[in-house]
Order: sequence, then C-alpha cells, then structure tokens
Amino acid sequence: MDPLHLESFKNVSRETSEKLLQFERLVLKWNPTINLISKATVEQIRSRHIMDSIQVYQLCDVRAGLWCDIGSGGGFPGLVCAILAHGNGGSQSFRLVESDARKAVFLSEAARTLSLDVKVINQRIEDLPAQKAAILTARALAPLFKLCDYAQKHLKEDGIAIFPKGASHDVEVREARKSWRFDLETHQSVTDPGAAILVLRNICHV
Repeated sequence: MDPLHLESFKNVSRETSEKLLQFERLVLKWNPTINLISKATVEQIRSRHIMDSIQVYQLCDVRAGLWCDIGSGGGFPGLVCAILAHGNGGSQSFRLVESDARKAVFLSEAARTLSLDVKVINQRIEDLPAQKAAILTARALAPLFKLCDYAQKHLKEDGIAIFPKGASHDVEVREARKSWRFDLETHQSVTDPGAAILVLRNICHV
C-alpha cells in the first residue's frame, strides 16, 4: 500500500488522519462486493483517491453552507471532504448524490460509522431538485460542458464548482466555453502532473 502523505497538507489533525484511514478500510472491505474503485487502483487508494480528494477540499475557500457532491460513487471526493470539514469544525453540511443503490448504502454506512454530517441521496442527478449549494463537486462523472449544466442548476448564485479533470482538461474547457461563460482557476493536480483541478465561478449560458 502506498504511503498516505498527509504531512503534505496543512491543518490535518491526528483525529482526521485516523478517520481517513478508517474510511480507507471501509472502502477496501466493501470494494470486492460493489466495485467502489477499480481493481487496478486498489494498491494506490491513498494517492489515486484519498489524496486526490484532499486537494479538492484544500482548494475550497468556503467553510460554511451546503456542499453537494454529485455522482459520489465510493465517496471521492465527497466523503473525504466531509471528513476534513468535520476535523476543521466548520459549519458545512454535505449531500452526496448517487444513483447506484448499493453505492448509496455504502455511503450512508460510511457516514454513520464516521459520525459525519452527511445526507446521501439515492437519485439520478437529472431528477434532483435544485440544491442551492455553496459548493458543488464531481469527480470522473461527465464532460465539463455537462458539469456546467449541473452546476448552474444546483449552485446558489455565488457558489463555486470544483472539478478534478485529467490530461484533456484544456480540451474540455474549450468545448465548455462554446456553451458556457465562467470564471476559471486551474490548479495542477498534486497526484498527477498532467491532471488539474478546475474551480469555476459565475457559470452562465453563452
């Protein structure tokens, strides 16, 4: 198992580190049954999934309000961010949206076990009523132009969207700008030099 380099991130307490490790054990326990992460990345769960999610939280400068994570899957980044928020004592609440019923059961059980302020919604994103979230996140869910559609519906007016993207993020941004206007910050991923974390604000149709 690869090392969990939590010392690379500021303000991660021992309690938070322990919860992250507890969450890791839950994912590995449930994974053979419901495939929360691919078998190819099990040995790199900390670098490929946990650290990748930690950097999403670290790039968010909002510490209050509703955090909505769509297509939550195995809890990346939503549950990891909820663990970090809990450790920071903030006033954020989390909603994790997952259409797969088995994964939604896992997310609910993990949130209960870790004593997190998380509501899991087992519903298709297309059927979800507007959430008015302060923060919207999604990882490996859809192309950026589609994520902008979800963000416009579910963010409140001054909300921010944070989307981890792979090596083709520049292409996705160009495609999205054909239909959408947004203010963009691009941050290089700490887990993959070719990937990026996109932070979007003021999303609206062209």
